[in-house]
Amino acid sequence: MQEKIITYNNAAICYRICGKGKLVVLLHGFAENGDVWQRQIDFLQDNFLLIVPDMPGSGQSEFVENANMDTYAEIVKLIVDTELPEKFLDNNEEKVNIVGHSMGGYITLAFADRYPEYLSSFCLFHSSAFADSEEKKQVRLKAIDFIQANGSYAFLKTSTPALFTKAFAEKFPSLVDELVDEGKNITPEALIQYYRAMIDRPDRTEILKTFENPVLFLIGEHDIAVPLQASLQQCYLPTQSHVHILSNSAHMGMWEEPERSNTILLKFLQ
Repeated sequence: MQEKIITYNNAAICYRICGKGKLVVLLHGFAENGDVWQRQIDFLQDNFLLIVPDMPGSGQSEFVENANMDTYAEIVKLIVDTELPEKFLDNNEEKVNIVGHSMGGYITLAFADRYPEYLSSFCLFHSSAFADSEEKKQVRLKAIDFIQANGSYAFLKTSTPALFTKAFAEKFPSLVDELVDEGKNITPEALIQYYRAMIDRPDRTEILKTFENPVLFLIGEHDIAVPLQASLQQCYLPTQSHVHILSNSAHMGMWEEPERSNTILLKFLQ
């Protein structure tokens, strides 16, 4: 993959690009970076032009002050405009398809809200259009307190195993550690900004109701972060809704069930 950099508000934003064909943007989630998609990149790159950003403060991308979901969506648009200036808007085959995992799904919905003319389709991969409940906000605020008191690594070491099914975490402890290691260099400042952006994001179920192109929901049956029932409550909203439940996954289906996830993504994007 070719590594590239754009500048946003004097911050260097890094992304990787490879392949050819329809444009697919893969957006990672909270405390991750673009490497979380490597299993999907290897599978999809022969069929699509893939763009895989590190969001501000993650991976190789620099932190952006006062950022929120709309900021992240604007950065995605800037990357797309850099790679496919103007021409693709006239040809539906060259519009954007976005796959967003968890927080990446929140960014995807912000992008759909702000730039619907860019999108051919999008996927919410263990994500939700609902705003945080008051209970969820309190959980995130407690997490912020923990990060401020103990730092990024201690927080990720504690919280990351719960993103996987118990069976997966016990069978593949090295992969759980790998995800922790990918996120441990993210500063507390960045993690806290992501949490505040998630707390402040609006309900975007109206986007699901009004978006006329296909929407894919990839749902983990054992997901604690985005529970199955909450996901099912929004699946009927889009005009063209594709729903798949990963029966052996919690919140990391791209790692827990990579072959099935890849097959579903390929069929949907084609």
